[in-house]
Amino acid sequence: MSNPPPDHTRQELEDMLAQADTGARHPSGAGHWVLLLVPLAWALFQLWYVSPLPFMFNIGIFNDTEARAIHLAFAVFLSFTAYPALKSSPRERIPLADWLMALVGAFAASYLFLFYRELSSRPGLPIMQDLVVACIGMLLLLEATRRALGPPLMVVAAVFLFYTFAGPWMPDVIAHRGASLARTVTHQWLTTEGVFGVALGVSTSFVFMFVLFGALLERAGAGNYFIKVAFSLLGHLRGGPAKAAVVSSGLSGLVSGSSIANVVTTGTFTIPLMKRVGFPASKAGAVEVAASTNGQLTPPIMGAAAFLMVEYVGISYIEVIKAAILPALISYAALLYIVHLEAVKAGMQPLQRRRHTSLAQRLLGFLGVLSGLLLLSAVVYYGIGWTKTLFGAAATWVLSLLALLAYIGLVAWAARLPDLELDDPDNPEIHMPEPGPTFKSGMYYLLPIVVLVWCLTVERLSPGLSAFWATLFMMFIVVTHKPMKALFRRHRSSGLLREGWDDLFMGLVTGARNMIGIGVATAAAGIVVGTVTLTGIGLVMTEFVEFISGGNLLLMLIFTAVISLLLGMGLPTTANYIVVSTLMAPVIVNLGAQHGLIVPLIAVHLFVFYFGILADDTPPVGLAAFAAAAIAKSDPIKTGLQGFAYDIRTAILPFMFIFNTQLLLLGIDSWWGLLLTILSALAAMLLFAAATQGFWLVRSRWWETLALLLVAFTLFRPGFFWDRMFPPMAEFEASQWQQVVAELPANESIILQLGGTNLFGEPVNKVVKLAFDAGQSNAEARLASTGISGLREEDGKVLIDRIDFGSQAERLGVDFDLEILALQRPSVRPPKEWMFVPAIGLALLVAWRQRRRQGAPA
Repeated sequence: MSNPPPDHTRQELEDMLAQADTGARHPSGAGHWVLLLVPLAWALFQLWYVSPLPFMFNIGIFNDTEARAIHLAFAVFLSFTAYPALKSSPRERIPLADWLMALVGAFAASYLFLFYRELSSRPGLPIMQDLVVACIGMLLLLEATRRALGPPLMVVAAVFLFYTFAGPWMPDVIAHRGASLARTVTHQWLTTEGVFGVALGVSTSFVFMFVLFGALLERAGAGNYFIKVAFSLLGHLRGGPAKAAVVSSGLSGLVSGSSIANVVTTGTFTIPLMKRVGFPASKAGAVEVAASTNGQLTPPIMGAAAFLMVEYVGISYIEVIKAAILPALISYAALLYIVHLEAVKAGMQPLQRRRHTSLAQRLLGFLGVLSGLLLLSAVVYYGIGWTKTLFGAAATWVLSLLALLAYIGLVAWAARLPDLELDDPDNPEIHMPEPGPTFKSGMYYLLPIVVLVWCLTVERLSPGLSAFWATLFMMFIVVTHKPMKALFRRHRSSGLLREGWDDLFMGLVTGARNMIGIGVATAAAGIVVGTVTLTGIGLVMTEFVEFISGGNLLLMLIFTAVISLLLGMGLPTTANYIVVSTLMAPVIVNLGAQHGLIVPLIAVHLFVFYFGILADDTPPVGLAAFAAAAIAKSDPIKTGLQGFAYDIRTAILPFMFIFNTQLLLLGIDSWWGLLLTILSALAAMLLFAAATQGFWLVRSRWWETLALLLVAFTLFRPGFFWDRMFPPMAEFEASQWQQVVAELPANESIILQLGGTNLFGEPVNKVVKLAFDAGQSNAEARLASTGISGLREEDGKVLIDRIDFGSQAERLGVDFDLEILALQRPSVRPPKEWMFVPAIGLALLVAWRQRRRQGAPA
């Protein structure tokens, strides 16, 4: 039994949640209404902007740049009014200086909207007024970022601005020619290359709607529902509350844009519960941290990074989700297994359900639920397709009516059951809810999520429009679910409808205030992006990492991971991804190509994103660990170290999928290949978890730990050993290019090894992989479809003669006058999966040895 948390701890938690999410200031009087009505206006503007209504009525149509300016104006204004400047600053009122900075900052941010036509008439020729506004805007943006997010991101942006001006005086390895003040602020503030770039555009178009959707879900009570469902399903297992924490934090993380907010919202329930069943305080906090951090890596939202990847990588949303799903799921499965092993090591006993069921009953219930879900999926998928064929343009209205009827039916079903109560962490008795009634009591919360996923994955609507329709449905639920329950229960519903409208009002306000930090974060991160495009620091980072790694490929990846970890410390998810992908992704692409490692761009972006997010639980900054430690009343550093120990399983994944892209479900062309990939990855991750915990069936001996690590590595990357016996690539001389290219199957790519010097006289040695037009049959046409429109031979060398501007080849750094040293294509060899056989044999040997010790006395 844990002691009740003191009142000051609860107040600290409330302040932490407010500081992380909505702003710590709650003034009275006029300030109170400003902090209600301005966020409401922001939410309504965003709903209008992403909806089809402006185009239907032909009014209020904003282009991307105008919308970004308005979006940032709201965020900056609220940063100065909702967040105090210092801890000692007043929270019950807004000082005059903050009002002034809020108004000036909002004007500077909206300058591109207010003077859009004038600025368009003088591109690249700013007048003094433009420069003054840009300078003031940059300074106030840095201060707004410090207030809303703390110093880390502000310091990162300021360092990059300093680097822009101080380039000529930097050490040679990172020096550049520098830029003037006028050129810098013009580039950063008056164009779409810096602050108002792609990142702020994604925040405006997509992220706001998903954050608003999550806020409305939470306001309606879905957060408590997810926690209760997870607890009812897993609470009876060993370490059940911790397993419920993993699942509920994962579900919350799907729509949350912050590891810290996820820890604070779900951790207030899960961490005391874990402590009450026997988990030490630091481990209880660490489990919540690991689960919440992984929520940012899990599709479909990934803390809004999924939508940024669509823009940065240039692939569809579905492809991003497909690549990210398997690593996220096996990482969560391993965390559940780690929790189980911790419970077994500690001798914890499972909680008892109020109603005992036999194994046959549990299996029957599981099969019934699974069959029901499959049947429902089939009815929805094929049924909706049938209605589209039958009703044509009217199908949308028919489907809307069906969704409404489903909602009414589910609310009527839920009305037969009591509402879910919040858990009291001070109560030493743990009451485990029954799975069936708990699940039924809030099934209608799942309908908007079904609408969201359907619009994204089946209808292929834009993320913003998909979130708009799901949010609209969610707004309807927030207003109506309480009065409808009362109606079905035949209770008095007077006042409940108004309560629903109040919930909607506060949901819109909370959603907008949740966006303050993300809005200024994406803008401040745009400074980093603008610095990269202005100074060419991306190439400098490549040279720097190559210098410190000495050209070793593995060391290059390790240094890139460490730098991404450092860059991500203290940054929110969206800014985190923007910074690490802008700076570090080109490093892996360029250096990998020089050493023959051709990696799909999505794998590179996921690599740096994983390590950027792991900064949330890595001491000394680890903000999520500090939040969990405050709830658990444990040491923050110890909690962070334990959380990072649990997250080692996540840290090895990027190294594995860089070398084995099948883990990202890339290059799999058969159902059995997909099944084998999933099962081997899951087994590898679970065995790795057992090895790092030093416990599998019993406590492991040192050689058993090493054996399990070897098995896990082989299952993750069977090609490491197989490639040494059977080389993966066959190499051909450059003079054979016509024969090799002409014989390539449609599913392969043209792989060229290039050498020579570029336009700047720098040596080039790289391997590029070019996708060609499968409709072309001859070698010249196939090569031309990649952007290489001409070759020539000189002195027995094959040189590139012409490159098409803007082509695939040009984007990958192919330049004219480079020499084709060789061509490569995959070898014909036995499947590398044969390495699974000895790996499984070694795992069985360890299992047999441990099984023999299970019954032996200690």
